[in-house]
Amino acid sequence: MAGRPEASLGCPDTTADIRKEPSMGSLTTRRRALLAVPALIALGLVATGCGSPQQAAAPKPGSTAPVNIGIVYSQTGALASYGQQYVEGFKAGLAYATNGTQKIGSRPLNVTYADDAGDPAKAVAAAKDLIGKGYKILAGSTASGVALQVAPLAAQNKVLFISGPAATDAMTGVNKYTFRSGRQSYQDVLTAQSLIGKPAGKKVLVFAQDSAFGKSNVDAVKAVIGGAGATVTNIAVPADAKDFTPFASQAKSAAPDLLFVAWAGTTASAMWQALDQQGVLGATTVVTGLDIRASWPTFGAAGTKISFLAHYFDGASDNPAAQALKNAVPGGAIDLFHPDGFAAAQMIVHAVEAGGDDVDAMVKGLEGYSFDSVKGKLTVRKEDHAVLQPMFTAKLSGSGKDLTAKLLGTVAPADCAPPVTAMKG
Repeated sequence: MAGRPEASLGCPDTTADIRKEPSMGSLTTRRRALLAVPALIALGLVATGCGSPQQAAAPKPGSTAPVNIGIVYSQTGALASYGQQYVEGFKAGLAYATNGTQKIGSRPLNVTYADDAGDPAKAVAAAKDLIGKGYKILAGSTASGVALQVAPLAAQNKVLFISGPAATDAMTGVNKYTFRSGRQSYQDVLTAQSLIGKPAGKKVLVFAQDSAFGKSNVDAVKAVIGGAGATVTNIAVPADAKDFTPFASQAKSAAPDLLFVAWAGTTASAMWQALDQQGVLGATTVVTGLDIRASWPTFGAAGTKISFLAHYFDGASDNPAAQALKNAVPGGAIDLFHPDGFAAAQMIVHAVEAGGDDVDAMVKGLEGYSFDSVKGKLTVRKEDHAVLQPMFTAKLSGSGKDLTAKLLGTVAPADCAPPVTAMKG
């Protein structure tokens, strides 16, 4: 989202490379920036490297042994606001999935929360510590860079790992022990594409900073929307630019059918003002990712003239899960990443119900699993663990702190499904 660090599509993150990945913000702003997916680093995170995990025997029927769950997430750091939403949603999801008992059968839940501060090294250290203590279930990972380094550890130690808001497409199919509870960048891009109908013959212009973040967004749009028949060009704005009028004028002259804005950083307000003053926002469909509620005033007067692709916003859905979440979160307002935590809790409860302490049985229980969650019907694709889910488009109304989001449309899971990825491990 514009104005937030690292966003692809304007959403958090989280990141990516569309060959395997394009954030909601994945493609537009802020961590939401489809950041190029870092290569998986050989960490040597084998069981012997983190201490021998305690081998807990499978609980007998009626066992009251606790279910140990480790949540490693951004409690502090640049993505702390995302992490807070994830954990609030997770706690609400546990209450919902266990009917308020905080037990799975007769087994109480023992949840340990660890802060990775958005640092992959800290996340790996925390995960290794939990695994060494016998934890078989890990979740969290607010940032894509973190998730990509925890995932190999899960596979090497055969523990269940359910990543959180991290949007990188590289997590899909990374290994059989890794799942995700949120959306991925590819789904963001396809949601943006829905705003122009059939892309064949259309002109799409990506307006982005001349940076790794911006280039990754350009590549993503070319791969997805360009691959569907659109002609994709881009305007690369110097990262240190202060005057955006010349670039806004270029965008107006290009007369695209869709202007895709991928922006991150403190210059977002000035950039949107320039696009508005040059008449760009009134001349074509302009799309970017909708970030957390606190970021909305960044758009200024331009906010009501932009079309947004949205992972979630308060009011995007209305079902029992959404109502339960709304009643549980502070202030009664659901934000962008509350649903990711909620869904993770539902997945963990189901995994334990299906497999007890047998991780391979947990994995089998989750593959192909469909369930009703905050966003609607979610399905864990068996082949690569992608989460098929509805996505949304929205418009803002009002001004300043009084901005509200209105649902424009819902993109069906099948219409924003990423291509199947071969399981890598």
